Parts: sequence; structure tokens; C-alpha cells
Amino acid sequence: MKKIALVTDSTADLNQEFRQSCDAHVIPLKVRFDEEELLDHQITGDEFYTRLAGAKHLPKTSQPSPEDFRRLYMRLLQEYQEIISIHISSGLSGTLNAARIAAESLKGKIHIVDSKTISLGMALMVQEAAKHIREGLEANQVVQALAKARQNIETMFTVNTLEYLQKGGRIGRVQGLMGSILNIKPLIRVGDDGVYHTYDKVRSQEKAFKSMIQGFKDLAKGRKAVKMAIAHGAASQAAAGLKEALENAFQIPASIVTQVGPVIGVHTGPGTLGAAFQYE
Repeated sequence: MKKIALVTDSTADLNQEFRQSCDAHVIPLKVRFDEEELLDHQITGDEFYTRLAGAKHLPKTSQPSPEDFRRLYMRLLQEYQEIISIHISSGLSGTLNAARIAAESLKGKIHIVDSKTISLGMALMVQEAAKHIREGLEANQVVQALAKARQNIETMFTVNTLEYLQKGGRIGRVQGLMGSILNIKPLIRVGDDGVYHTYDKVRSQEKAFKSMIQGFKDLAKGRKAVKMAIAHGAASQAAAGLKEALENAFQIPASIVTQVGPVIGVHTGPGTLGAAFQYE
């Protein structure tokens, strides 16, 4: 039997090449347009954002059920001795709890890891886990390494409009209304507690870039940036500009450049730009 299986969920926004390089098994969340339910990434990012722009009602999202996880874990335990399962912050989704319920129902050794982040931050944690698994570490050692990595990963993003966060219930109504009136583009950090916090408020994309660069420098706290990832929601040109600005500022290349998938995109909307850094 193989030693350790690596599992994550679709909110990590891993493309096929990245999944294969990390040998990661991805369980999808779901997005529903009215009566049509689709698995996350069942449609491409471009198709999703086109449909989102034309949708009369904001799509709904849902997490995998404990039974969805149980079926995946049972299949993997036929090939692997243990499983490390890394998921979206428990402060933003019930996905982790569903994974934990499934793990507790099985006798296999399944290690559930709360990433305390989303999207790019999760991708960096999956990458870290895959590296240690390849190095031959025991599962408990990988989990310990992930706990340390989590303390050294920072994720921030800016949205083009507060409309989607407001409609999706991720921020208060007053904040959303003020943002619409004042045309504020908030810079949002995924905090150590795994929920969204306003890091800064700016009025243009250029200022958002500058604020994000300064934010990642401030959050470094004397640590060296060693990995960087970039994501966008239907904003590839702007993402290229952010990538260039961050690479010039930190003198490291982006190891991941991807589009935010449907489930995260429902809440952030088109025009979203984000980055995650891993420090040491």
C-alpha cells in the first residue's frame, strides 16, 4: 500500500497540472444557479463569471456532505495507509466539520487539517504537504509541519465591488452600503482566526496594489518571503499587473497563478485580485 494520501477541497482552486504535481485528491463543493446544481470547477472560470454576470439571483453554494467525504476516504484507504485532508477555514465553511464527521466514522488514520485560509493560501499548504510526503515524513510529522506553515502563510485580496460579499452574507449590510456609496475597494486579509478582516480601504486599483505590497511587507515581521501565489476573478490583465508589482517588490517569482473558482467567486465576484505569501 502507498503511505499517505493527500486530500483537499475545490476551494483551493488547484488547476489540473497542480493537482497532478501534488498528487492531490480534490473533493468538490457545489454551486447552484436556481435549480441547476454544478460541482465546483465543473464549469470553467470563464463560463462561471459569464453566467454570474447574467444571473437574476446570486447562486447558492454548498459543502460536501459527510457521506461524500466518507466515500472518498473509504476508496483511498484501500490504497493508502493514512490520509491528510486539508480544507477551507472552518470560520468560512462547514466543509471541515463534514470531513471530521466522516473521519470519525472510519477506523483508518485520517488527519483533518484546518487551513484557516482560502484559495491560494490553501494551495500553498497543499504544496507544502506534498513536499513533505515526497520526502518520506510520517503523517504526524507532516501535520506538525503544516501547523508551522500555516503560521507563516498570509492571504489578502481586494474585490471590485462589495456587492457579492454583502449578498453572500460575508460582511454586514452597512459596510456594503458604504462601500457602494464611497466606491471603496477594501483590502481584505484572512486573519489568524480564519475569517475575513478589513486590512485597508482604498479608492483605486493602483492604490490597492500599493497597499497590498506594503501589507505583505508589514505582515512579514522580519521573515523572508519564499513563495508567492496570485489569483483573480475574470481579471487576467489586472492579475498580470499585480504579479509584476509583487515580483518586483519581493524579488521572487509567483509559483501559482490561477483563476478563482465558482464557489469562492460567488462571494467575491468578478474583478477580484488576491495573493498569498509563505514566509520563513
